[in-house]
Amino acid sequence: MKKKLKLKGQLRSYMQWPIMLTVLLAAMNLWIYVMDVRIGMVMSVFIGIYVVTVIILYVYNKPLILNELISFATQYGQVQKSLLKELAVPYALLDDQGKMVWRNEAFMDVVGADNARKKSIFAILPELHREDMPDEEGVKSCHIHYEDRDFRADFRKITIDGMLENNSLVDTTDYEGYLVALYLFDETDLNIAIRENREQRMVSGLIYIDNYDEALESIEEVRQSLLGALIERKINKYIAGVEGIVKKLEKDKYFVIFKYKYLRQLKEQRFDIMDDVKTVNIGNEMPITLSIGIGIGGSTYAQNYEYARTAIDLALGRGGDQAVLKEGSSISYYGGKSKTVEKTTRVKARVKAQALREIIQTKDRVIIMGHKLSDVDAFGAAVGIYRASVFLNKKVNIVVNEVTTSLRPLMDSFLAGQDKAEDIVIKSPQAIERADGSTVVVVVDTNRPSYTECQELLNKCKTIVVLDHHRRGGEVIENATLSYIEPYASSACEMVAEILQYFDDGLKIKQSEADCLYAGIMIDTDNFMSKAGVRTFEAAAFLKRSGADITRIRKLLRYDMTEYKARAEVVRKAEIYQGVFAISVCEGDGLESPTIVGAQAANELLDIIGVKASFVLTQYNHTIYVSARAIDEVNVQIIMERLGGGGHMTIAGAQLGDVTLDEAKSILKETLNKMQEEGAL
Repeated sequence: MKKKLKLKGQLRSYMQWPIMLTVLLAAMNLWIYVMDVRIGMVMSVFIGIYVVTVIILYVYNKPLILNELISFATQYGQVQKSLLKELAVPYALLDDQGKMVWRNEAFMDVVGADNARKKSIFAILPELHREDMPDEEGVKSCHIHYEDRDFRADFRKITIDGMLENNSLVDTTDYEGYLVALYLFDETDLNIAIRENREQRMVSGLIYIDNYDEALESIEEVRQSLLGALIERKINKYIAGVEGIVKKLEKDKYFVIFKYKYLRQLKEQRFDIMDDVKTVNIGNEMPITLSIGIGIGGSTYAQNYEYARTAIDLALGRGGDQAVLKEGSSISYYGGKSKTVEKTTRVKARVKAQALREIIQTKDRVIIMGHKLSDVDAFGAAVGIYRASVFLNKKVNIVVNEVTTSLRPLMDSFLAGQDKAEDIVIKSPQAIERADGSTVVVVVDTNRPSYTECQELLNKCKTIVVLDHHRRGGEVIENATLSYIEPYASSACEMVAEILQYFDDGLKIKQSEADCLYAGIMIDTDNFMSKAGVRTFEAAAFLKRSGADITRIRKLLRYDMTEYKARAEVVRKAEIYQGVFAISVCEGDGLESPTIVGAQAANELLDIIGVKASFVLTQYNHTIYVSARAIDEVNVQIIMERLGGGGHMTIAGAQLGDVTLDEAKSILKETLNKMQEEGAL
C-alpha cells in the first residue's frame, strides 16, 4: 500500500477546524428546529451547502498545501546550505576521528584548495590535536597560528542519534559516533591591536649606584665630580637608546620610564648597562656596580612604581649588581655575578640592635627558630638571641625539631651551662601551644617561610623578627616587624655577634654561648677561608674575648667515622661536568645527618684544580637536597634559584621533591646547559 504524506501539528488542526465547526452548527440547528421548524429547515440547507463546500476545499487544498510546504522546505534547505557555504566564518564538519565531512568556501580560502582535499583536520592544521575536540556537548576552544594568521578554533559536538532515528537506510542501534562543527575565527587584527596596546604601556624603573660613596672615597677629590658625570652619562645614553626618560632623584638614585616594547630588548641584553658602568675607571679602586628595579603589570602607573620599589629593595637585599624585574607576583633576576662589597660601617647593626631590644622589651615570651634541619650557624645565632632575651628577663625557647649528629655536641655543651636546660629547646607542637599575643618570633639564618622549623608560628604571631645573611628570593616572610637581611655577612652568627655588642653595655655571654656563635662562623666560612671579611674577624675577636675557645670548639665539631667515610665516598664518585663543575651524589643511607655530609663534601670538591663550582645531591626523607659551593668565578645562588632554592654567591642550596637522584642530576645539568647558553653564568 502506498503511503501518503500527511499533515500534522498546528497546520493539521487549522485545516480541520472548519469541519469541526460543522458539529457546532448542527447542534445549533437542532435548537432552532425546536423554536421554528421552517427556519430550521432553511438552516439545514445552508449547513449542507457549508459542509459540502468545506469538504471540497479541504480535499482540493490539501495537496496544494503539501506541495507548497515541500517546495518551501526544499528551497529553505538550499538557502541554508547556500548561506552556510557562503558564510564569512570558516566552517567545517568533522567526524569523531577528525576526518573532514564538509567545509564551506571560507574554510577553503583559509587552508587552500590543496589542503582542503586532505581527509584529517590534524593534517591540515598541525597545531590542532585530538584532545582539542570536545568529549561532551558544548563549545571547546583553542588558539592556533596558521600561515601568519592567528585563529581561535571553536569545536562544537553534534550528536546524530536524533537525526538518524527511524531512518530506513541506516541502522543506528549500536552507533556511538558524532559530528563536530569547527569554526575558525581570525584574531590576527585583534592580537595585533592588543600587542600594540601592551607595547605602548609605560614601564617604571629605579636605578641605584651600589657603591657610589665608597668609589668616591678611593679617588682624588678633583676627579669625584667627573666620576659621577661619567656614570650619569652612561645611564642617560642607555635609557635614551630605548626612547626613555631619566630623572635623577639623588646623587646615586635615578627614576626611569620607557615603553614596554623595549623591555624584551633589555632582557635579551641582560641589562648590559651593569657591565658597561664597570668599565668607568678614572683611578677608582673598585668597579662601579648598579642595582636596577623594574615594575610592570600593574593596573596603574603608581602600582608599577610600587613594583619597581619592591624590585629595587630585592636587588639591594640580594647584594646589588643585579636587575630585578617584578611583573605582578612574578619576579625575574638578571646579573648578580659580582662579589658583594663588604660594608665596613656598623651603623645599621647598631640601629637594628636597638630596634630588636625595644621589640623584645614589649613582649613576655621570645620563640627563636632557624631553618629545617638546623645547622651550627642557625643554632649559634639562636643561642645569641637567647642570651639577649634572657638578659631582658623574658621567657625564651628555641625550636629545633631534629638534632643532627653534627649539632648534638654543641647543643649539649650549651645546655650544660644553662639553668632549666630541659625547657629551652622545644619542638614545633610545644612552640605553637606556648605562642600567644604577647610572643615575638625571631627567625634566624633563613628568610623563607617554607624553610622555617615551624611555619605555623608565623601565622599565629603578629610580631616577627627576621635575621639572615642569605640573599632574598621571591618567597619572603611577609609583614615582619623587623627585618635585618645582609648578604655581605658571612653567617647569621656574625650578624648576631654584632647585634650583641650594641644590644646593651651590661650584656655578657657565657663561654658555651660564645663557642656556639664562633662555631657557626667557622662552619659557614669554612674555617675563615670563604666569605670572611673585616667584620667577620671583628665578630670572631669579640667572641674570643667573651670566652670562645678554639680547641674546645674543634673537639665539638669533630666528625663521626661513618660520616667521614661517606664524605670521602662522595668526593670519590664526583663527576667533572663541562670541565669546571664537580657533581656528585650522597646516598644518605646509614647517616644521621646526610645533608651536612653533602655540604661538607661540596666544600672539599672546591679544592680540586679547575673546579669553579661543586654540587652534591643528597637524598633524605623523600627529598633531594642540593648543596652548591663556589669560590669566586661562578654565582651558585642564581643557579640554585632556577631550582627553587637560593643562598649566597658562593654558598647556596635547593630542595627537589618527587624526583630520584638521577632525575635531579639531569635537571641540574639541563639548568647549567641552559644558563650557559643564555650567558647567565
